[in-house]
Amino acid sequence: MAIVDRALVRLLPAVPKPVVRRISERYIAGEELDDALRVVRRLNAEGKMATIDVLGEEITNADEARAIADAYRKTFEALDRGRLDSNVSVKPTALGLKLGYDLFRENLESVVAHAAERGNFVRIDMEDSSTTDDTLRLYRELRAAGHENVGIVLQGRLKRTIEDVRELAELRPNVRLCKGIYLEPAEIAFRDSAAVRASFVQALDALWDAGCYVGVATHDERLLEQTRERVAARGFTRAEYEFQMLLGVRPALGDELVRQGHRLRIYTPFGRHWYDYSLRRLQENPKIAGYIAADTINRLLPGRNGAG
Repeated sequence: MAIVDRALVRLLPAVPKPVVRRISERYIAGEELDDALRVVRRLNAEGKMATIDVLGEEITNADEARAIADAYRKTFEALDRGRLDSNVSVKPTALGLKLGYDLFRENLESVVAHAAERGNFVRIDMEDSSTTDDTLRLYRELRAAGHENVGIVLQGRLKRTIEDVRELAELRPNVRLCKGIYLEPAEIAFRDSAAVRASFVQALDALWDAGCYVGVATHDERLLEQTRERVAARGFTRAEYEFQMLLGVRPALGDELVRQGHRLRIYTPFGRHWYDYSLRRLQENPKIAGYIAADTINRLLPGRNGAG
């Protein structure tokens, strides 16, 4: 199946843009904030939380980065007005990291402060390994400045992650733990799926041993089962952890987690950069292309079960 998934990804640039848009509609809330708010309302009605991502690809100047920061501030205001259960996730490069660390810090600080005024929370996404040090640096600086409403992401795929956990432990960070979607050099990242899973579980145990709140972000059924076993063994209440999934990816699996009494947060991207996001996300994780293809067939063929 991995070969089929990669083949699907190679075909994507040749697929007409309207077709990609049709396929992506289930995985991206839309182009405008109102689209994202509508999706969050639906998720909340289903007993799920959300985290909104303002899509921003190929940021080329400071004005674009500041415009995305402003879009996040407007998002918090709208969430507050609608009393919706959602925080936000921000990509460092969308806020200008590649244009300069100071610009990134200026934008992120403004977003975090705006969130704090409304009792909300900012998750700093983790991108490829070229951004890891600066992302963790600014997270530490924000915490040192007294900002408690900010969290970080760690990736099981990176060999450095367990050491990053140890170095962050005294802060008891709020962490989203994911496998990681970026294709990194073998010297810094695990390539074998079993090794990635083992690293993920090791990091999860270390975070919980350090008293951290963890958003366990995965669609991997083995990791979900191992996480549930650990939750039971540690006697956690549902308020002490959460699961996280991508909008539209394996929704039946997420519904089952909710039925079992777990908290689930759905990553909800929106914005006019939907096409670039769609291609990048699928190219970086071909398995998602397989999920999407199977789900699309299930929806198009009568009598097929859409669970995935």
